[in-house]
Amino acid sequence: MTKASSNKLTFIALILLGVVAVVCLMLGRWQLDRAEERRQIAATLDAGRRAEPLALTPNITEEELKAWRPATVNGLWRSEWSVLLDNRNLEGRPGLWLATPLILDQDTAVLVLRGWIERPIANRPVAKIPTPDANVHLQGELALRVPRLFELWTSQANAAASLPEGWRGISQPTEGVIDPVLLPRLQNLDLEVYAKRTGLNFLPTVLMQQSGENNEGLKRVWPEPSVDSDKNVGYAMQWFGFAGIVMVAFVVVGWRRLRSRQSP
Repeated sequence: MTKASSNKLTFIALILLGVVAVVCLMLGRWQLDRAEERRQIAATLDAGRRAEPLALTPNITEEELKAWRPATVNGLWRSEWSVLLDNRNLEGRPGLWLATPLILDQDTAVLVLRGWIERPIANRPVAKIPTPDANVHLQGELALRVPRLFELWTSQANAAASLPEGWRGISQPTEGVIDPVLLPRLQNLDLEVYAKRTGLNFLPTVLMQQSGENNEGLKRVWPEPSVDSDKNVGYAMQWFGFAGIVMVAFVVVGWRRLRSRQSP
């Protein structure tokens, strides 16, 4: 191999090692940023749950509506506007969330995520969900929006398209119950779009119900954000370690090339 070819290969090797080192450092920095994000999420969750329980009323201020804050509410169900949110698995089992508006007064409503039901299977009867016509008292935690699943399109136009065309609510055949078979299934639900379609004036929050008059055959185990920041810190240390190894290799290659040029 000629001296010129050797110089060229060394130069290429040094460039590649430098690029790899920079990429590893960037990935380590990204993991540290993710760790900080998870610490902030954990702080928000803890602060919300430590706050005094909030009674939801029509004149509640938006500043009081904090994520994960305990809340109570009294109102009447609007069963005909119920929807099912699809692909909500629980303990490895496919299922759906039932969402129903609760009317606080003539002009104001809050969307309640009532709980989880197992995905209906063909030829298996689906239990109707008790939904009393009388005033109910609920307890739960607040969310700033309906938890979303990944969608290829997330615009409001597509959120509106997720509701059946011309949908104006479901007329229930039996008073006091909801038949899940009759309800539309959505992947995600945009509260603003939903308000326009239903004509209801929703509070800018969602109540994840934890208790009520009874469990109504629903499971109320809601997903929580991942707050394990230590895992991201561990990944960051691995990337920084890789960067250190690559930088040592960079120095070794450069030093050997320098020694060879100084040799007679």
